[in-house]
Amino acid sequence: MTMWQPHARDQGYLPIADHGLVGDGRGCALVGRDGAVSFLCVPRFDAPPLFASLLDRNNGGSFVLTPEGVRQSRQRYLEDTGVLVTEMRTATGIVEVTDAFLLKPGARLEEDTPAGLGELLRRARVTHGTVTLRIGVHPRGGARGQRDNHGWHLICPRQGLALHLHTSLPLTAPDNTTLTLHQGEELSLGLRWSARRAAPHRFSDALDDTIRAWQRWSAQVVDDVPRADLVRRSAITLKLLDHIENGAIVAAATSSLPERIGGTRNWDYRYAWIRDAAYAVFALRRIGLPMEAGGFLHWALTAAQGHPSPRVLYDVDGLPPPPETVDEELEGYRGSAPVRWGNAAAEQIQHDVYGEILDCALQWAATGGQFNRELWNRLAELAEQARTAWRHPDQGIWEVRTTGRPFTYSAAMCQVALDRAARLARRLNLPGDADIWAREARDLTERILRDAWDERAGALTEHLGATGGLDASLLALPLRRVVPADHPRMVATAQAITDRLGAGDGLLYRYLPKDFSDGLDQPEGAFLLCSFWLVDNLAGQGRTDEATELFEQLCTHANPLGLLPEQIDPGDGSFLGNFPQGLSHVGLLSSAVVLARTQRGIRPELSTQAWFQ
Repeated sequence: MTMWQPHARDQGYLPIADHGLVGDGRGCALVGRDGAVSFLCVPRFDAPPLFASLLDRNNGGSFVLTPEGVRQSRQRYLEDTGVLVTEMRTATGIVEVTDAFLLKPGARLEEDTPAGLGELLRRARVTHGTVTLRIGVHPRGGARGQRDNHGWHLICPRQGLALHLHTSLPLTAPDNTTLTLHQGEELSLGLRWSARRAAPHRFSDALDDTIRAWQRWSAQVVDDVPRADLVRRSAITLKLLDHIENGAIVAAATSSLPERIGGTRNWDYRYAWIRDAAYAVFALRRIGLPMEAGGFLHWALTAAQGHPSPRVLYDVDGLPPPPETVDEELEGYRGSAPVRWGNAAAEQIQHDVYGEILDCALQWAATGGQFNRELWNRLAELAEQARTAWRHPDQGIWEVRTTGRPFTYSAAMCQVALDRAARLARRLNLPGDADIWAREARDLTERILRDAWDERAGALTEHLGATGGLDASLLALPLRRVVPADHPRMVATAQAITDRLGAGDGLLYRYLPKDFSDGLDQPEGAFLLCSFWLVDNLAGQGRTDEATELFEQLCTHANPLGLLPEQIDPGDGSFLGNFPQGLSHVGLLSSAVVLARTQRGIRPELSTQAWFQ
């Protein structure tokens, strides 16, 4: 049980860490420790937000269910579920608010069929004393309300949604009502956006069905790993970000949470990155979730096959996201403007995408996936493009908003594309220049070790050729089997990154803006995924005790619910960036599996190479 804590607001906003995530595989919501739904996008992850007070406390809109005079609160998930409980204490009593996106009776989350009812349940139950509740449904842009026998119909013009608010007790108005409840009494509110017509159900039965579905699914997750509790919570979090119908996993639940308070590093992460697919799939398969891994692989390959040039990211349908726009009406979290919808990175050139797609293809084959002629021809074409793409500038893994340069990581992922294509062609007797691909992959590795090496820095650096800055993305090279973790130049690079990009407390910066031009020239927080990559490098070097110690330190940065952000402010430990961040949880899963193998005396499997030896 987490500890009771008073609310600590800054400029009227709760800390990002004081939120939990609920969802149903189509949409999701953040619920604050104050009892407010502060961000909700339905019927899909990238829809215009119905509630967005997280990005503007006055104009964003929220769904409030909170006691008057709240003094302290705490949050927890019901064990092995995506059902969130927020307890709030006043001078006169305690109320327990349970939030869940309801799932269908008998729903099986491991299947690629819609599981949700299209409804958010909010149940308030007084567990001690007497509590006066404030209830308010305030969609962004307002709503027109009309009472019916079971609650209220709400029309939300801005989002184009017709809602129904079903209530177990009558409300005089949906936007401003107070009710006094005594110990043992409860109020249930069901906010439905589904277009289906259905009679109101018993909330208790619907909640029980939802809990059973989550616990049945969670039972698949392995538990013979370090910090099995956080591994299971990370798996559930990724499932909450998983578009259940086609396997796409969005990068995060939110848009525009800042990477620096008051800065402009505010991006929309409610889309699926091809880059994330290879990392996520590798981790999900190893913790007992082959269906989710296969779903994401199929989505990634389908998305890549459907376009002449592979994109970095897509919406959940595998289509280009909308153009990036600035929302002038919202002030941003703690005044951190601009708020953005859409993501211009979709139009960037990033050569790493060749390796990400071919790595996905190798993992697809490793799980029994088949390639028809059209798909294999497309993959072989991408391998051919990778042969020369690495020579040309691009925007790189960090999606810099400057003119491009020949990033080392991008060249490394072109090596991955060639290596994986060669392995697939040889293993599956597929047409293609396997010998040429394999030889050029080896040559490209040697070029990286030679041309990215800076003798003065004693490390591989951000780009080939001229001296560049340190780049923590190079810690991923052993994970992709481009350079072994124990290669002398990789050991030196990992040490240089630790020494010069270290932010304290086991944290790392991606790079230093003064040494690495990204077009923004602003500081940011420490990037959690990079620290998990360092765990894997230490394990690959045989430094198991140090790797374990760092992993445990990183786990302390999770909030009381076990959720991780994109970045951490090294100054005060606060969360930065979009939340929860899928890749941070993928990093935790991957490192836990690597450490479990090392602790059992098994050489860490840091890539798919071992499958096709």
